[in-house]
Amino acid sequence: MDDIAIRVKNVSKQYEIGAAKLRSDTLRDQLADGLKTVFRHNGQLRRGTETIWALKDVSFEVKKGEVVGIIGRNGAGKSTLLKILSRITDPTAGYAEIHGRVGSLLEVGTGFHPELTGRENIYLNGAILGMKKAEIKRKFDEIVAFAETERFIDTPVKHYSSGMYVRLAFAVAAHLEPEILIVDEVLAVGDIQFQKKCLGKMQHVSKSQGRAVLFVSHNMVAVPALCDRGILLSEGLVAADTTAFDAVKLYVSNSVNTSMQSLADRNDREGDGQLRFTEFWMENSEGVQISEAIAGQDIRFCFAYRATRTLRNVLVAFTLQEYIGDPIINCKTSDVAKDFAVVPETGVFVCEIRKFPLRTFRYTGNIYSEVNGCISDWVHGAFLVDVVDGDFYGTGRLASKGKVMVHHDWSVCRTATSQLPETGTLMAFRRL
Repeated sequence: MDDIAIRVKNVSKQYEIGAAKLRSDTLRDQLADGLKTVFRHNGQLRRGTETIWALKDVSFEVKKGEVVGIIGRNGAGKSTLLKILSRITDPTAGYAEIHGRVGSLLEVGTGFHPELTGRENIYLNGAILGMKKAEIKRKFDEIVAFAETERFIDTPVKHYSSGMYVRLAFAVAAHLEPEILIVDEVLAVGDIQFQKKCLGKMQHVSKSQGRAVLFVSHNMVAVPALCDRGILLSEGLVAADTTAFDAVKLYVSNSVNTSMQSLADRNDREGDGQLRFTEFWMENSEGVQISEAIAGQDIRFCFAYRATRTLRNVLVAFTLQEYIGDPIINCKTSDVAKDFAVVPETGVFVCEIRKFPLRTFRYTGNIYSEVNGCISDWVHGAFLVDVVDGDFYGTGRLASKGKVMVHHDWSVCRTATSQLPETGTLMAFRRL
């Protein structure tokens, strides 16, 4: 098909692992090792070795102009898949078709020679990617400006920092007009501003130039922001091929430990221990314990605690966040002027949230306390909150988009232009 950029069909990759081969110091040892290899019975493996399948029967297609995120845990087979697509390694079974020129960025400085300068490596890497010298020359200034390496362009790249290395490598791969751009997690090396710059470039390459992008990342915020589609790999298999958001949601759901250790047993906590959280649960407005929070309903977050004695001036806070990312909700007693003047030795802190505003997802929670301004207990990833969509707006409809729902109202107004004050304030609007 003319619109297909990548076709992967039943691709599998097997590796042999096990005992390291002994060093052969003499010619006799090398000859003996060679004969052992030749005369292995029916290709039988060496003693102490075994095989693993990095990929097993993987199939998918990527169309031109499509941005696909490849996600999964370490060891899921992501990098192996990209190496097969980049023709660095061959599959054990199956095949992968590439329709167009490929620009790959799989490791920092892939295709760079450390003794050559940045200028020389741009031409070398461009030649490796199949570009003509005139084409590289035409793009040269744009590449250098994007990488922000003007001052060091005639310095050997062995003296570059890892950040400079990756900036130049990405700039070459992205600017030499490949039909297909393959990017592994190397962008994590760059700073935040450069990562945003790279993401913007990949969006431009895919949307305006109709080029396919494969993006491997552990950044669960960048994947749905950049990608139309997500492929989740698990133990070498395609676990899901769906929208980027749904793939990330499934990955996060599977990655968070559902049998999280009891708060009372957690040792990875900070604070002086005057107060310790021991248990977490949720209740609805009737005080019935619930396992899921329903969007739009009133939810009570309950934290049992144990203190060394009766305490005074206690602050309590908790946050909810996605598996990776900044907190979405932060509830803190001091923000609502509700710090506790006195708390008994044991009890339960209860925080009620009216019309819970979050959409369907699994969130992790951090819990925190202070006593007289000193941290008493602070536990990261202390609890899980599963949320399901509900009738938040009372209309019988689910919210169409967004992670957080807010109360809002709509009206239409017209401008009384003859009555507009000089300040141009909104007071000049009147309802129809």
